[in-house]
Amino acid sequence: MPEMTFDVQWPDGRVQRCHSPSLVMHDYLSTGSQYTVTEFVDRCGRALQEASDRVRAKYGFACSSAASTRQEIVSAATRFDPSAMVGVLAMQPALEASS
Repeated sequence: MPEMTFDVQWPDGRVQRCHSPSLVMHDYLSTGSQYTVTEFVDRCGRALQEASDRVRAKYGFACSSAASTRQEIVSAATRFDPSAMVGVLAMQPALEASS
């Protein structure tokens, strides 16, 4: 299963590199976009749950790294106003452009 990273910038300017066991993050986040803290946590939670479910379907067990990433994001988010903005700086690998 292809893994990916995504770099986000929190409202205080801190940049965090996050990991996902699946490219499904592209279905929930877009490079260059900004989301409120609440929306970002929600989108990441749903995406990482889907990624973990994909791992479970393929290998028979949930993905502990997806759960860990989700917890790191939730923990970081508690420091900010829910309406503050989080920016998605990069997602690797990037999606292939369709012709």
